[in-house]
Amino acid sequence: MSAKHYFPETAVNTLVPRALKALCAANPSLSLIEDQRVVLNNAHSRSQVSLISGGGSGHEPAWSGYVGDGLLSAVACGDIFASPSMKQVLAAIAAVPSEKGTILLITNYTGDKLHFGLAAERALAGGFAGKCIVLPATDDVSIGRSRCEKVGRRGLAGNVITMKILGAAAARDYSFERCVEIGKAVNKQLVSIGSALDHCHVPGRQNHENIGDDVCVIGAGIHNEPGAQKISPFPSVEGLISQLLTLICDQNDPERAFVKFNKNDDTALLINNYGGLSNLELGALTQETLAQLETKWDIKPTKIYSDVFETSLNGPGFSITLCNLTTAAKESKTSVSELLELLGAGTKAPAWPNVLSNTSTKVAQKATPVVDINKQTDISTSEDIKVDPKLLDATIRLACERAIAAEPDLTKWDMVMGDGDCGEAVKGVSEAILKILDNGTAKSGSVFTVLHAIINVVDDMGGTLGAIFGILLAAFATSLRTHISKATSGTELMHISAPSLTQAVESLKQHTGARVGDRTVMDVLLPFAETLEKERDLGKAVKSAETAAEGTRDLKPKFGRASYVGAGGDEQRLPDPGAWALMEMVKGICDASN
Repeated sequence: MSAKHYFPETAVNTLVPRALKALCAANPSLSLIEDQRVVLNNAHSRSQVSLISGGGSGHEPAWSGYVGDGLLSAVACGDIFASPSMKQVLAAIAAVPSEKGTILLITNYTGDKLHFGLAAERALAGGFAGKCIVLPATDDVSIGRSRCEKVGRRGLAGNVITMKILGAAAARDYSFERCVEIGKAVNKQLVSIGSALDHCHVPGRQNHENIGDDVCVIGAGIHNEPGAQKISPFPSVEGLISQLLTLICDQNDPERAFVKFNKNDDTALLINNYGGLSNLELGALTQETLAQLETKWDIKPTKIYSDVFETSLNGPGFSITLCNLTTAAKESKTSVSELLELLGAGTKAPAWPNVLSNTSTKVAQKATPVVDINKQTDISTSEDIKVDPKLLDATIRLACERAIAAEPDLTKWDMVMGDGDCGEAVKGVSEAILKILDNGTAKSGSVFTVLHAIINVVDDMGGTLGAIFGILLAAFATSLRTHISKATSGTELMHISAPSLTQAVESLKQHTGARVGDRTVMDVLLPFAETLEKERDLGKAVKSAETAAEGTRDLKPKFGRASYVGAGGDEQRLPDPGAWALMEMVKGICDASN
């Protein structure tokens, strides 16, 4: 948990309004009643049901980000993790009046229920609404039936599914009663469970409790409240997801079997980021959830959402929500297709992920094309270059062995001037090339067979050096074929390979601005290729490569991460690892040739 903030001591009653002003400035379809912290949809129509939400701030994009056509009419925003006052909610109701009625959709927390409930009564008494009802979202399963009997289940991110369906229903002129019926049915079929690595950090507050490094919380809420369970030692991701899904799917748990899932039921899955997880990690958690739902629970969600929906500031955690749309449709006298259509309906709310608006896992998808990027153009006998198989194997093998032997130095130098991965990358690709040689790739003596095999290996190398080598070798293969087609019978291999390398280097230069003097692999490659073209002598070309590699000690880096390192003393007077690696390789080729 990070305790650092750009607004470390800013009072929340200043921070929240600034964020709301920015939201409305970026989205002119929204307006802000500043003194009440109410965000409303400028295009709201009195002829449609008003759908109002809100609660404590700190859960963004909930709920202000969901105001817009097809979703919420207005929201009332409290302080961080604190319910808005009755007056704020009443201002929201008054700002978006409806001839049909007003629905206050909230998460089931005491403060929200009281303030929104009081506002509903005041709205009815004061004539701000002819009909007004509070619909609490109750989807959390972490606290069992016996403990939440009086207050009901807590609200987690599952409420956005109900919100999206009702927002679309209101936009389609459903009646107040119909919206209420659907909302209650959908909410009843929601189950959610959260997990967190630590508490979030609230700006301006001190003495936050920390969760130990070897502890994972199950049943984490969205207000820094203690979780239902603390698991230690830290479970595997597979074990964690298994425990979470058991809590929401196990029909034999009398405390938590709130929703029944039958085979072939249409379900919606929503994975919610609490605010502190990377998109990459959230995606992996989603994939593991989908895999276990199918293999362990025979559940294949029809609708899948994975995003930031309802956060806990910077909380490092997530929640899983399942909604049984089949049962919700039956209980609300609708069809599954209708609920899916409402879920997928477009909205102008700025924070809703509209890229998912019309997707369903049950819609027939276009077949994924089968591609073979390793397929090579066939080389005819007349186009191929055949050499002594033993010499071909020996030259490539010694080049790789020299590069592998240099790995400790390459890594040490790159740790000082770069990110430390050069040596490992060079060693890895060299070992992979040795494997293809061990498998007999060079036995035919075909230069192109070996060259294409090496290109395939280098393509997996990654990093800047991998890209440089990959482009160079691919261009070399292309130019080699061109020069062979133009060569006369009996032309020496050197008089084909030297100009081919020169042409390949020119192609490479189209993709990188690095040149001699920039302290990169190009400091060795360019003089090596130039000498080889001019002298047609491998030994002389290698000598120029050795001189150039040694000379990189005195060069200032101008490309890559090394260029960000400040000027140092003698401790930074080191060779460029990429340049040195190439020198070792060409030297190995030369020594084996002799």
